[in-house]
Amino acid sequence: MCGRYTLVVDGDDLETRFDARFRDSSFTPRYNMAPGQELPVITNEEPETIQRLEWGLVPSWADDDSGGLINARAESVDEKPSFQAAYERRRCLVPADGFYEWVETDDGTQPHRITFADDRVFAMAGLWERWEPETTQTGLGAFGGGVDDETEAGPLETFTVITTEPNDLVADLHHRMAVILDPAAERRWLAGEDPRELLEPSPADGMRAYPVSTAVNDPSTDEPSLVDPLESA
Repeated sequence: MCGRYTLVVDGDDLETRFDARFRDSSFTPRYNMAPGQELPVITNEEPETIQRLEWGLVPSWADDDSGGLINARAESVDEKPSFQAAYERRRCLVPADGFYEWVETDDGTQPHRITFADDRVFAMAGLWERWEPETTQTGLGAFGGGVDDETEAGPLETFTVITTEPNDLVADLHHRMAVILDPAAERRWLAGEDPRELLEPSPADGMRAYPVSTAVNDPSTDEPSLVDPLESA
């Protein structure tokens, strides 16, 4: 699975890399991006814009906005009810420059960071959804003593990261990995009719993995030291 990742590039460089502009404000490098946070994505609906969606997909038909799904399996993404509609109509790019996986050891779990050797920014294949809360009524109108005042919260936009079988490097750490798109295939992922063949493991050539501090276990910790290799490694 992919449950944490990093994006430590400068905001201007990120805009240049994806030929897109941030919708609202500039980007601050992130060292521990976690589920439930609003994070940068590029959707097929607005491919020239980098916007922030919440990590943890909530299907449009869900009764409430709890239990967001952070990953979707490539093998069933076009069949599972939670993802089928999004796969057909709402795909996105999830920018990153590394992700974390945890390995069981005799002393507990050891986090590792996986990146390209040149620290390049890449795009993980994602899906996004828009969940609309039901309209509620407030005031005394229902009791005959006032006027109905319909209020409606704004839509919740969420995303998930697609995972696939691991490449040779990641297989030593975990049985799944995020789908990393070739740069030349990113726009096809957004706009292609059925880009299933893009959901393959990225080759291990040019990638590296190294152990990092267990401080990354706490999603509230977000600092540069998290991406430093352990001194003992």
